[in-house]
Amino acid sequence: MTNLTKSSANHRLFGTESPVALITGSGVARVGRCIAERFRDAGFQIVLHAHHSIEAAEKLIASWKRAGHTVSLVVGDVSDEQQVRAWSEEIASRYGRLDVLVNSAAIWEPISLEQATAADFTHFFAINALGTALTNQQFGLMMTQQTQGGAIVNIGDWSTIRPYRDFAAYFPSKAAVVSITQSMAVELATRNPKVRVNAILPGPVLLAEEVSEHRRQLIVQECLLQREGTPDDVASAAWFLATSPFITGVCLPVDGGRSIYAGQSADPIAHPRVAD
Repeated sequence: MTNLTKSSANHRLFGTESPVALITGSGVARVGRCIAERFRDAGFQIVLHAHHSIEAAEKLIASWKRAGHTVSLVVGDVSDEQQVRAWSEEIASRYGRLDVLVNSAAIWEPISLEQATAADFTHFFAINALGTALTNQQFGLMMTQQTQGGAIVNIGDWSTIRPYRDFAAYFPSKAAVVSITQSMAVELATRNPKVRVNAILPGPVLLAEEVSEHRRQLIVQECLLQREGTPDDVASAAWFLATSPFITGVCLPVDGGRSIYAGQSADPIAHPRVAD
């Protein structure tokens, strides 16, 4: 896509040739960063977010700036209400707008039901559910004040509809993303019909290094499309939802068919952190 085409498309959708996108959880080379790169390459000004990966994010910013891109960084905990409000004020002051928010910040790890504590449940809910709700609230209300509105894309998890063992503290927090997305779609569009909220429900993407080749092949076999997902698959979905002006309240599985296919083995587990 040429720069002229990018500018024209951005202006048509967002009323400016250089829209602004904030991608939470984008400091390290995982899904969030890939999404940030997708919007950067489309001519967006990018706001990265990091909590524990600040050094990696700062190095990335320096590299992007040398290449001529407009990029900045916000840091901190997405579940901290005052912090999120400060980010909205900072972005409003620096850019005067926010056109796209993608919530990629999340935590996940296996904890057996016997070992899970109230603190574990609270921790997962704080980041995955409360963090999503707070950023939707603060930046969504900011978008309602903009003539062109804006687009929010949250990231849930396909497997909340078919949960498996040892993630009892994680799955409820990710299942909440669906309700948050639908509720915020209604709340924000009734204030400004040009504000849209959707979600992606990814399948197995970026399997952990400790996943054995045997387990990796099992995961692939349980996928209807017979392959692992990639960060680019999720980034493409984020771009689609952010730039489709007649779609809101949708929770889109990007899972290679896992949510509709029971598979052929007795082992349905396909979480990136599960190893033999």
